[in-house]
Amino acid sequence: MKREGVTGEVLIADNGSTDSSVSIAKAEGARVVHVPEKGYGAALRGGIADAKGKYVIMGDADDSYDFSRLMPFVQELRNGGELVMGNRFKGGIEKGAMPFLHRYLGNPVLSLIGRLFFKIPVGDFHCGLRGFHRERMLEINPKTSGMEFASEMVVKSSLAGIDIREVPTTLSPDGRDRPPHLNTWRDGWRHLKFLLIYSPAWSLLYPGLVIFIIGLLLTLTLIGSSPSIGAVVFDVHTLLIAATFCFIGFQLMSIYVFSKAYGVNKGYLPPPQKMPWWSKLFVLENSLRLGGLLLLFGGGLIVYSVFFWSQTGFSELDPSQTLRLVIPGAFLVMLSIQLAITGFLLELLR
Repeated sequence: MKREGVTGEVLIADNGSTDSSVSIAKAEGARVVHVPEKGYGAALRGGIADAKGKYVIMGDADDSYDFSRLMPFVQELRNGGELVMGNRFKGGIEKGAMPFLHRYLGNPVLSLIGRLFFKIPVGDFHCGLRGFHRERMLEINPKTSGMEFASEMVVKSSLAGIDIREVPTTLSPDGRDRPPHLNTWRDGWRHLKFLLIYSPAWSLLYPGLVIFIIGLLLTLTLIGSSPSIGAVVFDVHTLLIAATFCFIGFQLMSIYVFSKAYGVNKGYLPPPQKMPWWSKLFVLENSLRLGGLLLLFGGGLIVYSVFFWSQTGFSELDPSQTLRLVIPGAFLVMLSIQLAITGFLLELLR
């Protein structure tokens, strides 16, 4: 800071060190903030809240980052960047600095998911060295206390329309004399879980839509015939599975609508700029109208099947014929009820 003429402070956020870290930091002139809540994210939230500067550059205090080379971050912030991420893959990873699984599986896969789900223009989603505009970060209000804080900061910044940039940085081996707190599988799952929860379209809507379409196409194919491939015949049993696919797909899409509405109401997700056309389907009045039509049609199929049964004196029937009416009829009745329930619950959330 002295070399570059930067006015600032060195702030240490400590949440329970049992060695001499705090006394060393104070002796070297740093300001120490004590954070009672445990966890990586908790320490960072406490430090960000207590920082005095316009900008904050955060980094792990384990010797893995070179804090004498922070000017690329400062320059990007001064040029309008609001979140500046370090990229260790571009800047260089020294031998032994990153475990094999983290380098070639965990970080690349999670970074790819982040770019796909949220269109975040960074190649190193979990670099611990990053700079940001303090007030803007306080506005988006990250809440997580664990390692997933790193993902939350980037995801919420992207959803809030914050200007995200990236600069190369280097990673050195951890300088501590004890193993790091990071747990590969546990913390990797926490990051992935966060990405899925914050992207209900990818975790619920798109899978549900695919499952529904597959089930619907199979159902329409099997209602009137029993196609075969070689000696394998697809009959009413397959029709039942196809109808089940339709219902599961619709359930996932319904839950997506709930989660999206809840996330917007609570401020976790930004409101959509334009309501998609299909969202009108879940307006209560439209849900009741369409649900009523499906109920009449599905109930009609069931009533017709009972009439057909009565014509035989309620004797034994050929399931491969009658179930082609009963299965679609039962599915449409269930779908009508689910549609009406979705409309009611969404009205409550709105």
